[in-house]
Amino acid sequence: MQRLMSNDERDVRHQQPKGERTTGIDSRATQDNHISRDANCPYRTYKRRFFGLAQLVLLNIIVSWDWLSFSAISTTASHFFSVSESSINWLSTSFLFAFLPMAPLVIFTLNRSGPKASILASSALILAGNWIRYAGTRSSPPQFGVVMFGQILIGFSQPFVLAAPTRYSNLWFSDQGRVSATAIASLANPLGGALGQLVSPLWASDRTDIPNMILYTSILSTVATLPAIFLPKEPPTPPSALAAAPKLDFHEAARILPKNLSFWMVLVPFAVYVGFFNATSTFINQIFYPYGFSETDAGIAGALLIFVGLASAAIVSPIVDRTKKYTPVIKALIPLIAASYLVLIWMPATRSVAGPFAVCAILGATSFSLLPCALEYLALITHPVSPELTSTIVWAMGQLLGAIFIVIMDALRGGATGEPAASMKRALVFQAVIAWVAVPFAMVLGMGKMKREEGNVGGYQAVATADEE
Repeated sequence: MQRLMSNDERDVRHQQPKGERTTGIDSRATQDNHISRDANCPYRTYKRRFFGLAQLVLLNIIVSWDWLSFSAISTTASHFFSVSESSINWLSTSFLFAFLPMAPLVIFTLNRSGPKASILASSALILAGNWIRYAGTRSSPPQFGVVMFGQILIGFSQPFVLAAPTRYSNLWFSDQGRVSATAIASLANPLGGALGQLVSPLWASDRTDIPNMILYTSILSTVATLPAIFLPKEPPTPPSALAAAPKLDFHEAARILPKNLSFWMVLVPFAVYVGFFNATSTFINQIFYPYGFSETDAGIAGALLIFVGLASAAIVSPIVDRTKKYTPVIKALIPLIAASYLVLIWMPATRSVAGPFAVCAILGATSFSLLPCALEYLALITHPVSPELTSTIVWAMGQLLGAIFIVIMDALRGGATGEPAASMKRALVFQAVIAWVAVPFAMVLGMGKMKREEGNVGGYQAVATADEE
């Protein structure tokens, strides 16, 4: 699909306020098709863009924290609610399934009304879901069904902010900042999961502490959602040619997107690895607990999975922003992720924290570095399809597979010869096998027809960007 700006678009001029500096740069396309620039038409970015980015970060943190509130304390929570651990797992599974019915509404909201409307919708659902969960824990006896209802409402809120980063970065950030902006907002989601897994065992060391744990989380959620009403809707002028270029309407996009082979080759491994990351985060305590690890050990393993990943993404994302080497980075990271899931099979049986902690750190580093790179790459190779469509589709598939994987892995619990009764070794073997099945899809990127599709990424003209003081 050719990315050529029309003559009218090339003639667009934005008045530059006095004192603002614009730098003209003429650069040729790189191997991964870095967009060329022209100083004749200065686009501008606005510092208020960081306010909206911060709000997306806060909401993604809190929604994921809510998702994994009970994951690292599954044993304690099962005693508190007088239900099985499998029932506690459904708090996570229902959250993931809740993504799917909301996906069409999320696409419509982001396409028609933009990120602000999506953020407001998410904020309202987060507030309602958290306080309903708290009411369920304060009932006597505790009402697991009420907590489940609140969890599902929070699950409805997730796609509104999880699918928004690529749309927001496209709307507010220049060519040199989009990957980093997408990374910051998207990776805030697993950061919240890490905080949930790390803090929950500290706030709920005993089952009687669970109501207070949910109360504290509800208060944090309220504070995180309030700034949403003050967000600007959109910038006065576009930050780049990509933002200024017209996007296809939904029907036309739905017609051409399935024909884009590169889209499918990225979608499959992205969805599989998001799904397994969600499953691993859900089962983190149940993977290690049968081998003598404590809930605190499981919480630390989950936190390492995410904090090391965040640090790695903070290094990789700016490099990809500058070099536009999307394809080599994706091809390098995906086999490493699959290898990490393979090694994880034998880590619980070591009964030492060193091995599990190291594998979780490597798995987090590779997974988190891949996520923003893949999301921005999808936005580029599917242009002029609006980015909220592709991001919502791939996230929805990841959440769906995550829920399916949780159900399958829970059914595979136990039955492994020579392992503890509640061992999840069979589930980890299943996880590793499917993780390796997804590897070849990414390895064919940049070959044949896909190479021609990706070659069109740099086929339109962008211009220098000024930053508003």
